[in-house]
Amino acid sequence: MAKNYTIVIIEDDPLVNESVQNVLLSKYTRVEAFTDPNEGINQLHKIAPDLLVLDIFLGYANGLDILEQLRKQGYTMPVVIMTAFSDIKMAVRAMKLGAEDFIVKPLDLDQLEVTVERALRNYELKRKVDLLSEQIKKEQPDEIIGNSIGIRKALELGKLVGKTEDTTVLIYGETGTGKELMAKYIHDNSPRSNGPFVSVNCGAIPRELAENEFFGYEKGAFTGATEKMRPGKFEQAQHGTILLDEISELSMDLQVKLLRVLQERRFYRLGGTKEISVDVRVVASTNKELEALVEEGKFREDLYYRLNVAKIILPPLRDRGEDTLQIATAFVSEFNKKFGKNTKGFDNDATAIILNYPWKGNIRELRNAIERIILMENKELIDAEALSFLRGLSTMSTAKTSNAEAMIILPPGKHYLKVSVTGASYNEVSKDLLEQVLKIVKGNQIKAAKILGISRAKLRYRIEQLAINPTGKGFE
Repeated sequence: MAKNYTIVIIEDDPLVNESVQNVLLSKYTRVEAFTDPNEGINQLHKIAPDLLVLDIFLGYANGLDILEQLRKQGYTMPVVIMTAFSDIKMAVRAMKLGAEDFIVKPLDLDQLEVTVERALRNYELKRKVDLLSEQIKKEQPDEIIGNSIGIRKALELGKLVGKTEDTTVLIYGETGTGKELMAKYIHDNSPRSNGPFVSVNCGAIPRELAENEFFGYEKGAFTGATEKMRPGKFEQAQHGTILLDEISELSMDLQVKLLRVLQERRFYRLGGTKEISVDVRVVASTNKELEALVEEGKFREDLYYRLNVAKIILPPLRDRGEDTLQIATAFVSEFNKKFGKNTKGFDNDATAIILNYPWKGNIRELRNAIERIILMENKELIDAEALSFLRGLSTMSTAKTSNAEAMIILPPGKHYLKVSVTGASYNEVSKDLLEQVLKIVKGNQIKAAKILGISRAKLRYRIEQLAINPTGKGFE
């Protein structure tokens, strides 16, 4: 099966030109050949090749001059030079100017195949390394951690979708739930895993610069556009995956242009007159309900249907039960290494807080909290006091309190409980609260979880942890 790459050949000898073209056509989906160097150079904008095969001596033109000119104009695709044996010194000079490799005439066609394939592979690896260098500064865990039902379903669907070549994916999840990590998981489990993974935060780009960021520009497109050509994020993601994070923030104008890219895999650079073709998988993510935005006229319905081919929902941290502690423990290990600390984990009270705190910022908020604690504290075990800075934690989250009782108002405001907290630990207070709620609902754990605003899995975990007997006296 031919690989989805575009190759351009510039060789003025018709017989050599045809031979090279025939060999490469058996391996790649598109091969364009030119005997006139000027014609070939003028078509590069339109063709946007993945690789250029270039002869050094082209009659009135010199391949070295062409190579130097292309690099100055911003073309970064690999160039394979063809040269006669006596011109080895010129081939070495060509590589100093930015050629990827060279082959010697008379051509060995098997060597030509190997050289082109190696040049394409090396170029993809270089692009991937460049992108990873940018992404390494981002603060996120290296893998998706957890075994809760919701995250298992998301991972299963992500792996299934990943096996396809270019199925568009829409990822839903609150802020900080790991949407970019899921998109990277899909990419890594796909046939495009050797290609680049490019992430674009649609909400962080000024509206007037968004088109430039997505599609690139050509010289003169706007004040300051002095380069001949600058590729945008879609071109950077060629043969890989592009993540459009927070897709709901796109302007209506850009939504129209994005729809066309999804439909035709073609676009114009800003200020350009020739279409560019791209081969990318598009993954979009959002923390908003796109269907509601469609009804409000804030998001295009046709774009929504284009994006909503495969839908993955990432659960919030508060619904992931013991995953929260597992993730927090992984962060402890990460920041121990970063700050040279030796924190062992969490004591019982801190564990209870980690499992019951709402974590509105989800994994991102949890990560920031653990980073702060490891940096500031030198305790062997993280305790409740170390977590006291978390917003919304009442005095009952610390080891002791001066109040004799705390008034707990349970949603939806129908039940009022008095919980004794004098000299009590967080676990003791939690146990008292859970026992009273279970008594109200006569041991019905589904109703109890709903009243407490937590998942049933988390309720079961706390019942077991606190040694509560939900079928005991008074619960029937």
